[in-house]
Amino acid sequence: QVVVLYFARSAELAGLRSETISVPRQITSLQLWEEIVKIHPRLAVIRDQVVFAVQQEYVLLGDQLLVLHPGDEVAIIPPISGG
Repeated sequence: QVVVLYFARSAELAGLRSETISVPRQITSLQLWEEIVKIHPRLAVIRDQVVFAVQQEYVLLGDQLLVLHPGDEVAIIPPISGG
């Protein structure tokens, strides 16, 4: 089980700021994203703009293998506009 933290637009789309989900211990970043989208299908609209941070380390969506431990934090970070 990992803790998923939602920020900015991802929090709006998911309707919450954090939750705990069960995922395989070894999973690619893209598979992890797909698991999260199964729970919150509205997140699919930000797929091409989102970045993960796993244990505060940035991870791009792709076939990078993640090894997750119980309680790890996965942050969903959409683009943040500034100005």
